[in-house]
Order: sequence, then structure tokens, then C-alpha cells
Amino acid sequence: MAKLDGKVALITGAAMGLGKGIAEAYARHGAKLCLVDLSPKVAETASELEKAFQTEVIGIAADVTDKSAMREAVAKTVATFGRLDVVCANAGVCQLAPFEEMTDEMRDFHIDVNIKGVWNTCQSAIPQMLSQGGGAIVIASSVTGDLVADPGEAAYATTKAALVGLTKCLAVEYANRNIRVNCSQLGYARTPMVEKMATESNPENPEAAIDDIARNVPLGRLAKPIEVGELFAFLGSDESSYITGAQIVIDGAATLPETTSMGTN
Repeated sequence: MAKLDGKVALITGAAMGLGKGIAEAYARHGAKLCLVDLSPKVAETASELEKAFQTEVIGIAADVTDKSAMREAVAKTVATFGRLDVVCANAGVCQLAPFEEMTDEMRDFHIDVNIKGVWNTCQSAIPQMLSQGGGAIVIASSVTGDLVADPGEAAYATTKAALVGLTKCLAVEYANRNIRVNCSQLGYARTPMVEKMATESNPENPEAAIDDIARNVPLGRLAKPIEVGELFAFLGSDESSYITGAQIVIDGAATLPETTSMGTN
């Protein structure tokens, strides 16, 4: 069980879905939290977790694509709690479209959020971690792009694969300065993003699209956000002190069968 008592974590994309599951896991294990999200709902989530787990939580409405906003979020975290031990760079987007129909705006949207957003988050936090002697960063990548691909996911796959490279580079660069950097490679979890993807692929029956995905997962279901959150909590804890530069797949074995991808036979 991850022990996070006394640690301070900043989590992006934390208002709902996967990010909220990560935040819940950290709060459950005793961390103090700064939740960052573009949605003003982040304040409500912060209040909810603070009451449920009796820990200190602040919520900041900020855009990860804005580096100055992320620097301010880090500064507010440190001003509130005195330090910053863990960053979970979770904020991300996914839009589906045939490659020949994908607009430059759609491509750039994925690059801005999925790559630049993580870059801004890490670059804003690392100076604080260096000043206090170390820390841990967990980046939300995906099995998509690095391990598997499905039609319509060119922008998402490209940007998520890039995060694996970023993870490895940062892990090597900061290992001797006591900052660990790892990434999760998630398959499918039941989140608003996945539900949106299901609606885009099958507008008349999105639940059927989700059922199709689950049938191709050997465990027979999608992940729960809290299950993913527990992995993030472990990677942010001292119990994972010798793990850095790792890509940890959490997909219910969906990428293992030779005859299936993440959603198609």
C-alpha cells in the first residue's frame, strides 16, 4: 500500500474521470493535493475530496497549455503547503477522425495539450523539486501509439507515444538529482473521455461501443479510475524509490492477444 503521508502532489486534469481517480488515491493515502483543471469544476472536486478524506486539498482552474499558468499553480502549491513532492501529469485530450480528414487545428490541439501541456507541467515543477532535494513525476501516456493503434487515432497516438520518449529523457537527466520519472500506459478506463470516444464511434449506441472494447480485454471490462489512481500513488510513493524511466502498462492484458487490437478484431 502506498504511503503518502506528508507528501504534496499536484495533479492535472483532476476535476473528473481518470484525474479524479488519481486524486482520490492520493488523498486516500494521506497526501495533500493541488488539483489543476481547465474546468471550474475542479474547486468542487477539491472540496469533495477534502471532506471525504480529511486532508488538505486546493483546486486551481488553469490551462496546462499556458506555461505561466502552470508556474503559478506550482507557486501556489508551494505557498500553501511548503513543498511539492509529486506531479501527476494527467491532462490530455482525444479526438477521432480519419487521417485524411484530420484538420491542422485538431492536430495542433493534441500537440498543445498532450505534449506541450505535460512539458509545461514538468518544466514548471522540476526547479522546485531540485531546490528541495528531489521528487517524483508520473506521466499519463497510453498503450495507443507506442504499443497499439486503431484507425482515427493518428493525433492521439502520435502525442501519447511522444510522452514515452519524454519520460525516458527526464528519468535519465534527473536520476542523479533524486527526481524519478515514470509513465503509465493505460488501455481503456471508464471515463468521460472514453465515453465521448464511444459516442463519436457509435452515436446511436455508445454503450455498444464500450461493450465492444470490453469484449477485447481479457479481464472482460474497462479499468476503474481508482485502479489507475493506485498505480499513480505507488509511483509517487517512496515504496517505488528504485523505479524510474519505466513504462507500466495497465490495460487488463488487452495488448497481449495476437488477434486483437484495443477495439477491433
